[in-house]
Amino acid sequence: MKRLPKRFPIGLARFASPLGRKTLSLRGAHRATKQSRGDEAPSAGDCFASLAMIEWRHDPIIWSETALVVASAIAVFVAAGAMASDGVSVFASGFNDPRGVKFGPDGYLYVAEAGTGGPNSTAGQCPQVPGGTSPGPYTGGFTARISKASPHGKVTTVIDGLPSGINANNATQGVADIAFIDDELYALVSGGGCSHGISDPRFPAGVYRIDRRHGTPKPVLVANLSKFFAEHPDLVANLDLHDLEPDGTLFSMVAVHRKLYVIEPNRGSLLEINEGGHVRQLTDLSGDPGDPWVGPTAMVFDGVFRVGTLSRFVLPPPVSPPGYVPGAAQIFEITKRGTIIDTDLGFTTITGLAVGAHHRLYVKEFSTAGGPPAIGAGKLVLARDEGEIEEILTGLTFPAGNMAFGPDGALYLSNYSAFFKRTQHPGEILRVEVLSDAD
Repeated sequence: MKRLPKRFPIGLARFASPLGRKTLSLRGAHRATKQSRGDEAPSAGDCFASLAMIEWRHDPIIWSETALVVASAIAVFVAAGAMASDGVSVFASGFNDPRGVKFGPDGYLYVAEAGTGGPNSTAGQCPQVPGGTSPGPYTGGFTARISKASPHGKVTTVIDGLPSGINANNATQGVADIAFIDDELYALVSGGGCSHGISDPRFPAGVYRIDRRHGTPKPVLVANLSKFFAEHPDLVANLDLHDLEPDGTLFSMVAVHRKLYVIEPNRGSLLEINEGGHVRQLTDLSGDPGDPWVGPTAMVFDGVFRVGTLSRFVLPPPVSPPGYVPGAAQIFEITKRGTIIDTDLGFTTITGLAVGAHHRLYVKEFSTAGGPPAIGAGKLVLARDEGEIEEILTGLTFPAGNMAFGPDGALYLSNYSAFFKRTQHPGEILRVEVLSDAD
């Protein structure tokens, strides 16, 4: 059985949909339904214009792998967005592919934005992500940024001009996540590096501290992860060179005890970075050689690291669309020493996590359709201690990035995080009132 190359869902393919409006539905404690591993989902085939068989080829590592990929462009989609009812509302809008969000010490909500890529190509300068009709190569620019929203939802720019890469399928990488150590703001920049269309060696993929003390904020490189990956070709045990992304596909970052922890899905690695920029691998999540790729993505810390994964991607017979297997994603519990101590099962395409009151774990699912990612098929669910998965919010569209609880007790999360340019549908931050066990 073949599978698509190891990329986080934002970089898989571009999609077209004949669908019109999608509204969100909030399911509270009194109306929640349990999600089983075999839940039926809307037909993903309804959301796609065409499918094509392609062959991908990497250089300088020569290889080919047949994969089934959606080959149509995104349709211009005018969506209603979230309705200001049932406890869910649009808190802020106008973002370019918003990803991870976190509240800063000033009480503002900080938003990582992947940006819109750029026109610059690095073909011939360094190994590229596969070309032809596949997702690569990338072209790059400096369109990623970090924004912040006031308690009333007014958005201002913290810093712009950060690296952003866009591939042939209109999928972007830029600022993937953010974290704070005291008052210092750190950015996880996945859009840097030569393979993402950024030829300037000063801007690799990595972790940057945002210096806001001397006038205009400036990015200060803390950890060069492009270099780290190049210097550690044997970083993980189950490395598939056919699917290797030279600069990685950095996704999540959290700050714990003055260290930063980063997830790199392509290789399947959890990294630890100290304040001096030293990088080491804490946990190899790639599995044993030959194991299926699990694709770690989202991460949160609650005494232990909880790391969510994507689902397996399968290529069924031509009569059926390819796609993720519902219920095949999982959440690892990992100690600070890097030991996996538990695994929760039954999720689908996890792209965001947050821990609320009473250590309750909320999970954002990119698309729960039994096939390729589909418009309106994203969900917010609650992972209960007894193993049940409770739906909280449905109707999300390509949501990606870690979530954050605000001082008001509401949960804030990114929506329209991929595939849509601002002229088609701006990225937005939703405010969701989640009910406590007492409600």
